[in-house]
Amino acid sequence: IERQRNHEELKLAWNRSLDVLSSVTEFKDPYTAGHQRGVAEIAESIARMMSLPEAKIEAISKSALVHDIGKLYIPADILNRPRVLTPLEYKLVKMHSQSGRDILSKIKLPWPLAEIVFQHHERIDGSGYPRGLKGDEILLEARIIAVADIVDAMTSHRPYRPACSIGDALREVVSMRGTSLDPDVVDACVAAFRMKGIEPAA
Repeated sequence: IERQRNHEELKLAWNRSLDVLSSVTEFKDPYTAGHQRGVAEIAESIARMMSLPEAKIEAISKSALVHDIGKLYIPADILNRPRVLTPLEYKLVKMHSQSGRDILSKIKLPWPLAEIVFQHHERIDGSGYPRGLKGDEILLEARIIAVADIVDAMTSHRPYRPACSIGDALREVVSMRGTSLDPDVVDACVAAFRMKGIEPAA
């Protein structure tokens, strides 16, 4: 009983720590306020549609909640710039995957969050970053967050563009199905939104 109580207290502490990290990231970048939580919700829906084990679903949800934590190292004026970034600025933004892993690897967690966060911009055709991983070289958790990230980002307002509809976002990920995005994950994402009555735009 005592061991179980200690485990529950430790898990609560982990969850609170991740909530704090997520909130700090969103405080620095107001235009992505709620983005990480939105990605976590979509990613969890995808994972459940794929009937993944609860332990993996939890890892996906927690990783998504802090997937942009590395943006703490990016100057706020770049994150909030009301125009498309220059190549140099974009190169700096791309470093957030590595920075996220550096931050999370210092925290003892029951999930491989650091590596999942490190890989969430990888693409199955090798066109992603930071390492250009392909196919199954990329953790399934990261492949799921990649799809959820695109959907939530497209449906969120940015200083350099307005938000689009969920249908448009789904059409975009479907267009990337089997090339840069995992086809099974895309199918699960579409199925999850279809259950809510939302279809990819024509």
